[in-house]
Amino acid sequence: MSDPDRSGSDSEGAGPERDRAEGPPGAPPAAGPAEPPDLRGEVDPAPGADAPVPEWDDEYLDRVADRLQFNYDLARDCRIDGESFALYGRLEMDSHKQFLHPAISYGHQHSTEHLFARRAGSVRVEEIDRLAALAHGLADRWIDADEEHFSTEFVFALIVPEIPAAVRERVEGHADRTMLRYGYHGHYETGFVVAAPDSEDLAESGVSVADAFRLWDDGDGEKGVLDRLRGLF
Repeated sequence: MSDPDRSGSDSEGAGPERDRAEGPPGAPPAAGPAEPPDLRGEVDPAPGADAPVPEWDDEYLDRVADRLQFNYDLARDCRIDGESFALYGRLEMDSHKQFLHPAISYGHQHSTEHLFARRAGSVRVEEIDRLAALAHGLADRWIDADEEHFSTEFVFALIVPEIPAAVRERVEGHADRTMLRYGYHGHYETGFVVAAPDSEDLAESGVSVADAFRLWDDGDGEKGVLDRLRGLF
């Protein structure tokens, strides 16, 4: 039986279709940060200058950040609801249509991707499920669900020595899209990347940013972002 906040499944994924604009009657306020992390960085840039790109002691993450820096705002050492991440990135995209003149525009829509990455000694299926639940909690607090919201994506990237078969199966089979107001206020999705760079191995759930973690490939991570832009427009 459906509860007041769940009303079926999205045809494009295994995740439930939910009405997230108000939440179930009488629900207590969600715990944790009400807004995404501040990305102003440790040093404020001079007027007109770009914000400095953080550096990581982890060579692999530092090289991943090099691929992301032109499209994502990046920060180090992010802690969300008890979970720590060495890298946090945010990609924001806006689109609109115009009539005759740029000043006459309509159909404004925005999309956001939140990327959380960390290195771990190992990974289990239970961790994947826990992070998926974290994403749903963040969606309740971070998404302003209205007519201009098109999509929000929460992506978790784990860098590990090796990828267990059960984790690979769980990640590659993961599909979770939640509709907001039955799609009138857009949707949000969760996704995963699990990378084992020492063995040049990677499992992912169909997320565009996965290419940035394949450092052993010749690609520079731009293709996925361009594909998303084409889909938005």
